[in-house]
Amino acid sequence: MAMSSSKKSCLLQALLMISALAVAAAASSGQPSPGASAPANLTLHNLCPYPVWPLVIANSGVPSLPTDADGEPVGRLDGNGEGLATLAFPAGAWSGRVVARTGCAADEDGDEVVGRCATGDAPPVTVAQVSVGGPGGLAAYSVSLVDGFNVPVVVTPHGFAEGRRCPTLGCAADLAAGCPVGARAPGGGCGAGASQAAAFKARCPDTRTNATDVEATPQDCVAPGEIKVVFCPAPDSVATHASLA
Repeated sequence: MAMSSSKKSCLLQALLMISALAVAAAASSGQPSPGASAPANLTLHNLCPYPVWPLVIANSGVPSLPTDADGEPVGRLDGNGEGLATLAFPAGAWSGRVVARTGCAADEDGDEVVGRCATGDAPPVTVAQVSVGGPGGLAAYSVSLVDGFNVPVVVTPHGFAEGRRCPTLGCAADLAAGCPVGARAPGGGCGAGASQAAAFKARCPDTRTNATDVEATPQDCVAPGEIKVVFCPAPDSVATHASLA
């Protein structure tokens, strides 16, 4: 008997929850998950025509990521492809979120943010969710629009195990451009809500827009050598449907 789409969604959510629990357990024990491969890298690349100040936030019970090659936390990433940073995931399991802040006031070096940014410190914000080092080297990733939208984001694994499905997922469309007046945030971006969730999903099917949502494109990714998060990617980098407006 064929499995309904709702049952498939529930099954995938359960598998991802099991993976996340295994990641947290492995991280708290300080031991790699069984069958886990060597630690991967997290690369952040800014293709937006403006700078962003990324935040990489580890989930509860998971160690923070090491700093970049210069020994500093990721600061300002300049726009138009010039801003690029690579971080090493710690050995074992790791899970967390990546967001891009925009319109920030910074110190003289441009790295340390002073005060609040125009977007990214609070919703609406686009959130990349990443989990690596799960059982057998399992990796899981997604782009969530549950908290609204501030910057187009896609996640692309590289160097993964042969025969595995590690597609590019996320949203390459500027959802703020067609945002209804009532959902627009003062600093930019587009707020979430039931009506907006449907509009977001119609434009960007490979995102998550509510607690039970999954991407239209399935993933089964094991042992990627790199997880790359791209801000303002090329429009053809992921499935994006034309505006319904």
